[in-house]
Amino acid sequence: MAETILITLIIFSSIFGVIFTFLSTRNKERLALIENGADAKLFNSGKKYSFGQFILNLALLAIGVGIGVLVGAMFNNGGMDEGVAFTSCIFIFGGIGLMVSFFLNRKLDKEDN
Repeated sequence: MAETILITLIIFSSIFGVIFTFLSTRNKERLALIENGADAKLFNSGKKYSFGQFILNLALLAIGVGIGVLVGAMFNNGGMDEGVAFTSCIFIFGGIGLMVSFFLNRKLDKEDN
């Protein structure tokens, strides 16, 4: 019982430590750039994804994984080893789903511009 609590505390404190270090370092870096006269627009130069694009990525990944599980089950019934069939099909079809999502997002970006 005590081991589970200790492991949980260690995991969450490690995650908190990494996030805190990342955010504080980023803040110090930005403050140093501003003090040296850098333009504040430098921080907003990254491309921002909309919530709809994130949902599209997640949906197509989930569809790909679901199809991968179905195809893996068919390969498993066909005589292929269970671990190989499911693992390979999940990764292959999940990757195909992400590729389709990439091309759809690129097409949507071109239509917006």
